Amino acid sequence: MSRAPFRASPDLKRLRDEGYFVQIVGGYLIMREVPYVDAQRRVRKGTLISNLELAADIAQRPGTHVVHFDGDYPSDAQGRPIEAIRHQTVRQGLGNGLASQHMFSSKPDNGYPDYFEKMTTYARILSGPAREIEPRADERILRSFDDDDDVSVFNYVETASGRAGIGALTEKLAGRVAIVGLGGSGSYILDLVAKTPVAEIRLIDGDEFLQHNAFRAPGAPSIEDLRDIPKKVDHFAGIYSKMHRGITAHPFAIDATNLHFLDGIDFAFICIDAGEAKSLIVGKLESIGASFVDCGMGLELVDGSLGGILRVTASTPEERGSIQRHVSFAGGGDDDVYSSNIQVADLNALNAVMAVVKWKKLRGFYRDLEGELHSTYTTDGNLLLNEEAV
Repeated sequence: MSRAPFRASPDLKRLRDEGYFVQIVGGYLIMREVPYVDAQRRVRKGTLISNLELAADIAQRPGTHVVHFDGDYPSDAQGRPIEAIRHQTVRQGLGNGLASQHMFSSKPDNGYPDYFEKMTTYARILSGPAREIEPRADERILRSFDDDDDVSVFNYVETASGRAGIGALTEKLAGRVAIVGLGGSGSYILDLVAKTPVAEIRLIDGDEFLQHNAFRAPGAPSIEDLRDIPKKVDHFAGIYSKMHRGITAHPFAIDATNLHFLDGIDFAFICIDAGEAKSLIVGKLESIGASFVDCGMGLELVDGSLGGILRVTASTPEERGSIQRHVSFAGGGDDDVYSSNIQVADLNALNAVMAVVKWKKLRGFYRDLEGELHSTYTTDGNLLLNEEAV
């Protein structure tokens, strides 16, 4: 994974060609084993860490002149702190095993033109004093990278978390997820979950992707796509596998004969109508100790306008009661406007967002002081209500 940018980007390639120990980890460009002097005038080695701007596999101009540093604060050859680059001192977990104790700032008048100039500038600032004490100290260690392989669930480097400094938080979302039902809400859930580092996204739905589906799902299929009449799971797996590895498509509805396809997951999104299948799914997920979120939407057409309620109900091994209190397992009726596949992509997307935010709260990604497991949104009045946590 990390090799491609070093082949395609002249500045990154030059760093390696000239012997610098550089890698791409979790969306950061890092330079390891940089000599520096600590406050006791000892020569030590630290790691420079920079946010990385990429367009596909090609490095762009650095978006910031600031770098992180994993090591003690550097000093000159006399043991005095190098104040000219001091920016911030705070310990941060950056995810993927990376940590930073300090941030440095050394900004040229016009910024850095590329990552070679940026990284080598900071390396020279740190290693210069080290060479005064130990002449053989060198940040260019001529390391072989034949064994370097940045394993990732993504097909290209995920740089968003590094830009925001939330790599450690993003790691909390790792796991194995199932999405049961790829209709309006389920497809938007996939769009959001595919941008997280889950190891597997299991798609389960037996329906075909037809023309009405195109108007309440993310993306814009061509008329040729619709003529092929693909299964929903195959249609969406084909799109999102371009970005995320580990997406598996299962073109069938869940019933008593195939519940084992839920084995091995730790979280599920249930996005199907009420009925026997939902009851079977809930029972299976509870038996394997998985947490899950059930999405629901009820709409009615009154006086020429639509109104209704969106619902998200979560269940965890510690609290299963919310599902029994708020989720119906009886089939819908003719008066349920939503059952007619009315086109409400905005509400589908909002229902999906509510579900994914709840999942991220359960994983500790978002702060969750109340810990509610049931929320509703009413279109009339823009009213969002949470049930108090049990």
